[in-house]
Amino acid sequence: MAVPRPLQATRTIFEVLAALGRWSRACSTFHAFTEVLRLPKRQMTKLVFPLQELERQLTPDSRLDLHVKIFDPSLEDISKAESVFTASARNRISYLCSAVRLDHAPDLPSPEICFIGRSNVGKSSLIKALFSLAPEVEVRVSKKPGHTKKMNFFKVGKYFTLVDMPGYGYRAPEDFVDMVETYLKERRNLMRTFLLVDSGVGIQKTDNIAIEMCEEFALPYVMVLTKTDKSSKGHLLKQVLQIQKFVDRETQGCFPQLFPVSSVTYSGIHLLRCFIASITGNLD
Repeated sequence: MAVPRPLQATRTIFEVLAALGRWSRACSTFHAFTEVLRLPKRQMTKLVFPLQELERQLTPDSRLDLHVKIFDPSLEDISKAESVFTASARNRISYLCSAVRLDHAPDLPSPEICFIGRSNVGKSSLIKALFSLAPEVEVRVSKKPGHTKKMNFFKVGKYFTLVDMPGYGYRAPEDFVDMVETYLKERRNLMRTFLLVDSGVGIQKTDNIAIEMCEEFALPYVMVLTKTDKSSKGHLLKQVLQIQKFVDRETQGCFPQLFPVSSVTYSGIHLLRCFIASITGNLD
């Protein structure tokens, strides 16, 4: 007896949902690096070192255009860095406070890093992925662009403070430029600015505002390419090469190596954690 079409469609929907659930559960095991180390080598490389996986698609001559191993930690270093992001009785990771002006920000002696990017670039999702080893930390993620209106401070034990900056562009706070410019220019313990760029669309006009501020104030910064799971390999590689060329030719303060990441598959998250631990002096 033939299955009625509506019933067949319903079964297909449930099968897709079940598959997504299995994928989500599989990705959740990648929060801990010990689970990553059990993966087959090719799969582990794809997850931990996504730039190396992209490099495989290039011809030998073209590989010089992509800086893959300027930051090239060992698996042991990456494993050490995980402890910095793992909440415990001795390592409290928590939301600290929010501020709309620099003089309202907490005065802390520890190194500080900040995350900045266009509205809807996936900034809060990325921070939530970085803090996945501390699930009690509440990082609010909204489907509506421009959700973050203040500077949100997160304390990572004795190691460093992470600042989630308001997004620029659509629905940005009216005082965005004054708030962010003052912070970037005057925050003395700011070690590195992480500039998030949507890997699907590349550097936009609004991104140039943040880039110009970092360059003008001679700030060391890093470009993190978000949402890599949403593009085909060919499109992603094209965007990465274009952004790499921009960094090489148009910037002075930007770290030469790009950091492609996905908050969905956790690709690149472990390497980014290790880089953060390294620049804040916590890999010794």
